[in-house]
Amino acid sequence: MSEIVWIILAGAVATYLTRIGGDFVLSRFERIHPRVEAGLNAVPAAVLTTLVAPTATRGGIPEIAALVVVAIVALRGGPLAVFLSGTATLIALRYLLG
Repeated sequence: MSEIVWIILAGAVATYLTRIGGDFVLSRFERIHPRVEAGLNAVPAAVLTTLVAPTATRGGIPEIAALVVVAIVALRGGPLAVFLSGTATLIALRYLLG
């Protein structure tokens, strides 16, 4: 097998082990401390911020326009509508603007 396949497999195993490890550790406790629960609830927002922040600060016109469209659609639409509108805007503007 090629080196790339081994890298992908190693990444998949590492991802699986971190997920199952977290479940294993949390299953050892009868109750989760409220601070730990609050921290775990904040993880999705933190991940989303790390994905959006670089684009918002260094993106060009297509990227900024897609973020604006996504923000507007997110006020009324569901996750699929947000994803599709942002993707369509980004692809269309990158094609039109070069």
